[in-house]
Amino acid sequence: MKASYLSPAVGQYIMSHSTPPDDLLDQLAAETREVTGSHAGMQISPDQGRFLTMITQLVRPSLAVEVGTFTGYSSLCIARGLSGGRLRCFDVSEEWTSIARRYWEKAGVAARITLTIGPAADALRELKEEIGLAFIDADKAQYPTYYELVMERLGPGGVIMVDNTLWNGYVADPSYEDAATRSMREFNDLVRNDPRVTSVILPVADGLTMIRKN
Repeated sequence: MKASYLSPAVGQYIMSHSTPPDDLLDQLAAETREVTGSHAGMQISPDQGRFLTMITQLVRPSLAVEVGTFTGYSSLCIARGLSGGRLRCFDVSEEWTSIARRYWEKAGVAARITLTIGPAADALRELKEEIGLAFIDADKAQYPTYYELVMERLGPGGVIMVDNTLWNGYVADPSYEDAATRSMREFNDLVRNDPRVTSVILPVADGLTMIRKN
């Protein structure tokens, strides 16, 4: 359970009363744990995955964007929610995204996804199309940069989802003053004070901020 600020009992209750992942997502999660070791925590949780699919179904974007693909759990969940739209994924790891490519093929969604390997900021600057939905889950220090680049290309009513915004609950604990925690607090303040959007931080997994462009 990623939501360390929730009691284990509440966390287990939430998971047991949410639609569970299917066998393919379970296989991907298991392979990610086996192959990536200590990095496996970078993968989103099953409840986040279900939520991403539902939000994609509701927004119905023509173009969705993912910044930070890792082994493909979140992109698979987004792609499954698309109804005629496309997903652009940006990541720097050929090794880890090779796992994602295999699971996209297994799920029958590979044709909906385009993966670009390299710095996401550079690729986003070159993107000319309007974005309907974005998921940001990459290097945290670059969140403000990714946010602004996506916002510039986001259509009215478009939605951005940002992961890890509660940062193990440290953002609410003044005793934590490390650089990573301060960066996340500053990003959260940036979103809260942005007059272009309406936002809410959801206590899902490690914190998932939902942002809608006004």
